[in-house]
Amino acid sequence: MGANPFEPTNPNADVKNYINSRANENAELIEGHIREILRLIGEDPDREGLVETPKRVRKMYEEIFAGYEVDPREVLGVTFDERHEELVVVKDIVYYSQCEHHMAPFFGEVHIGYIPSGRIAGLSKFARLVEAVARRLQVQERITSQIADIFEEVLQPHGTMVVVEGEHLCMCARGVKKPGAKTVTSAVRGRFRTDAALRAEFLSLIR
Repeated sequence: MGANPFEPTNPNADVKNYINSRANENAELIEGHIREILRLIGEDPDREGLVETPKRVRKMYEEIFAGYEVDPREVLGVTFDERHEELVVVKDIVYYSQCEHHMAPFFGEVHIGYIPSGRIAGLSKFARLVEAVARRLQVQERITSQIADIFEEVLQPHGTMVVVEGEHLCMCARGVKKPGAKTVTSAVRGRFRTDAALRAEFLSLIR
């Protein structure tokens, strides 16, 4: 079996402040590889504007790949007993991620809705979960399904629905070069699968 993509490097990391410690520990190697890439594409890594670039890129990696430092299941943290069993929606959660195919950025908004079955999570945890899932090499489809699956596993709600919108630089700035094109993905679990009115209510609220 392959490695668990949710396995944390540091299970005690604070999701608000975590960084990719491996990028920090391997700073010399990473910076050396960045210098070599600059040379191989025809640049002079010793010119003034590029001297600090390998270090800047390495420090950026510590931040944008920090999701590897935390188990997203732990991000929802403490849950609470609450008899509310109506639709809860948190929308317009901005995310930034890196496409695993081209290592180019993609970004957009996540909308999450769920029907509690007796357990709820603090609303700030929604955004932290998105961060933990997005800040790694990803594809938008996987981000969408992972968020829905984690909600189902941790909160065991009556149903979960996640919609993710994304703009991909690998599509906008290269290849077909179609700036402004957006990709929309969704994941539907539990009651949302069978209840068309519930899906419609969620979609109307995020619009």
